[in-house]
Amino acid sequence: MFGSVLRTTMVTPERALRGRAGYTYPIPANHAVLGTPLQGPWPVGTAQLYLAMGCFWGAERAMWRLPGVVTTAVGYQGGFSPYPSYEEVCTGMTGHTEAVLVAYDPEVLTHTELLRAFWTSHDPTQGFAQGNDRGTQYRSALYTTDPEQAAAAESTRAVYQAELARAGYGAITTEVRPAAEAGEFFYAEGYHQQYLEKNPNGYCGLGGTGVSCPRPLSGV
Repeated sequence: MFGSVLRTTMVTPERALRGRAGYTYPIPANHAVLGTPLQGPWPVGTAQLYLAMGCFWGAERAMWRLPGVVTTAVGYQGGFSPYPSYEEVCTGMTGHTEAVLVAYDPEVLTHTELLRAFWTSHDPTQGFAQGNDRGTQYRSALYTTDPEQAAAAESTRAVYQAELARAGYGAITTEVRPAAEAGEFFYAEGYHQQYLEKNPNGYCGLGGTGVSCPRPLSGV
């Protein structure tokens, strides 16, 4: 929506923008809604998951509303350019998603329940797009941080794919891989953090399919 060039083909590492090695944006210390640290430290046992489902403004709000979430933050992940700007990500020339860090208590919000909320909060079959937003930065993605998360991602994807197929949708295109493979999560500029809390009438293109996601027979 905001980039002057809409990219629907992933950029190669050789063509990606250079970025800003070693640079960091000033980031607010605490979450504007939850009051918790955006960059930690968080309570012992806090799990972290990185997800993308289109424009990160609405995606972050959907996540911070879930019981058991400790904090959320928006950023850029899954690409090649270190510390890119928002404008650079929107050109499609960094390879990043608009990602959301979700730190949560798995004793309150299980991996499976968080992932069920992820799948049903957007349309994971749209490839390099989400709703009216077009570009590789809007792709659906899940970057996991431990084996239990990864197993829950695979099991919930399988059951949701079956439900989507019954409803006439195509194949899930969500990129699922370990966060260590996706690369560093670069916190976005401060004004993007909890954007829709600060700008209640701001743009939100988030929308699900209306198809529910069953609980897998086994999961955590």
